[in-house]
Amino acid sequence: MSSLDDTVSKALTSAFEGYAERLRELADGLTDEQFWTKPYPYGNSFGHLVLHLTGNLNTFIGADIARTGYVRDREREFTDASKRPKADVLRDFDAAMQMVVTTVKAQSGESLTALPARSGWEHSGEQSSFGTLLHCAAHLNHHVGQMIYLEKELHQQAQHQTA
Repeated sequence: MSSLDDTVSKALTSAFEGYAERLRELADGLTDEQFWTKPYPYGNSFGHLVLHLTGNLNTFIGADIARTGYVRDREREFTDASKRPKADVLRDFDAAMQMVVTTVKAQSGESLTALPARSGWEHSGEQSSFGTLLHCAAHLNHHVGQMIYLEKELHQQAQHQTA
């Protein structure tokens, strides 16, 4: 592995792991009920965002780059009404993150510049594997930002209910 390959691998791995750690920290402070609560009449619950991120990572990194065979049901990520236990949803997210880290570490300069297979929504056109990984890291970071505000709002709502 070249120095540049190693630098890219370490940077991407660090980014994905950091965003996942922040997501876990935010989720840890929520009850199962809060995890599935939409704090506003619009938007998504924290839980639905985790389902969405799990599906996104499993599709664009898993199916497209690692060729895991994952088949996505994107609509269900936002509409699933089962309210599975938070621990189960986070376990699935953690498994997706492990797959991401393993996949990133397996990349070389040649594979990073290759065009991955496309299994899902065509968001990226002729984007390289590196571009796909970068896009997925940015997407994860974007939704973690939303989760920061959701977590704060859910805690404020809980404080008002007990006051």
